[in-house]
Amino acid sequence: MVPRYARPAMSAIWEPEARYRIWFEIEAHATQKLGELGVVPESGPKALWDWWNTNPEIDVPAIDAKEAVLKHDVIAFLDWVAEQVGPEARFMHQGMTSSDVLDTTLAVQLARASDILLEDLDALLAALKRRAEEHKYTPTIGRSHGIHAEPTTFGLKLAQAYAEFDRCKTRLIAARAEIATCAISGAVGTFANINPSVEAYVAEQLGLTPEPVSTQVIPRDRHAMYFSTLAVIASSIERLAVEIRHLQRTEVLEAEEYFSPGQKGSSAMPHKRNPILTENLTGQARMIRGYAMPALENVALWHERDISHSSVERFIGPDATITLDFALARLTGVVDKLLIYPERMQKNMDRMGGLIHSQRVLLALTQAGITRDNAYRLVQRNAMKVWESDGALSLLELLKQDEEVTAALSVEEIESRFDLDYHFKEVDHIFDRVFG
Repeated sequence: MVPRYARPAMSAIWEPEARYRIWFEIEAHATQKLGELGVVPESGPKALWDWWNTNPEIDVPAIDAKEAVLKHDVIAFLDWVAEQVGPEARFMHQGMTSSDVLDTTLAVQLARASDILLEDLDALLAALKRRAEEHKYTPTIGRSHGIHAEPTTFGLKLAQAYAEFDRCKTRLIAARAEIATCAISGAVGTFANINPSVEAYVAEQLGLTPEPVSTQVIPRDRHAMYFSTLAVIASSIERLAVEIRHLQRTEVLEAEEYFSPGQKGSSAMPHKRNPILTENLTGQARMIRGYAMPALENVALWHERDISHSSVERFIGPDATITLDFALARLTGVVDKLLIYPERMQKNMDRMGGLIHSQRVLLALTQAGITRDNAYRLVQRNAMKVWESDGALSLLELLKQDEEVTAALSVEEIESRFDLDYHFKEVDHIFDRVFG
């Protein structure tokens, strides 16, 4: 992972020493249960825990040196532990296979990573809620196809983002449960050489659930679902990031990223204030989505089990979670410090001569007895004059001068359809649905 886009707590989960510590805990818990079952002498697990309780340093280079010779990471680790613990270490790994250790470890790491990501989402949701409530009734233009549509509020734009990330949180909770399974079932997953109660015990100690049926490896549909969920969250990040980038365009400038004292936007042009954080988020979202496809391709393994997935997961496990952790934290900072310009929002709404009220006039004409097709024609022919004048003309004034329109609606009735506050009468209702 690129250190530039990594935060310490998430990165620590994927450090080699952290991985080896989980390996030891799996092996020691399994040996503990085997001792209780009488399969190994109780001196076995005691020796392991006695050594562990001295808080030993994990000698990663020494283990790596063994692996360079043995060409097998789990055996290298077991040999190194045996050197530290002594003869009683021979009771480790009884009836287990390497995938029992590796897959269960990955489950622990992804579960711990999920807990951090859920905290990240909570922080983002809190920032979105605060800013949404702050601008609950701040009028702004709603756009469709990038074109002025009808008025909305900036609070509603942020409430929509809140609802989306709340769904992301629900999905991640489900994905965490999906991924947090333990397999201690031995070669080909039949429990031929290890009692199922060992798996149940290890799962309980590590906060996992037993895998219902493994084929030596935990089925990779779980991982495909997990990384796909991360990809969806990344897409939601990009959706909001792209909207902020649009809002910061010079021609729009309704909101922009915080620009700190001393910050420089361009090496060539001193006037520039570029949306670099949200552009960065767009790039990170692309990377996170990219990790979903290899996870989907990992589902199909040769004759139910091989290790073609292993090298893939050594990349995507750390990279996807570390990148998403960074992206969520960055987006939270952007939202928290976002500079918002209500005056510019009002100015943008006003610049097209009242075109944003065309639908209300259309509806009023139909309710006055005009067919919808004729009503649309009457409003559109006046609206196009305003459009072609780039807002120099007023839709309201043109409609009041149109004899076909005034034959159906009074001047007062026409003017009443240009009330901005009309569009905000259900804002409270929407906020209640989003924020409860």
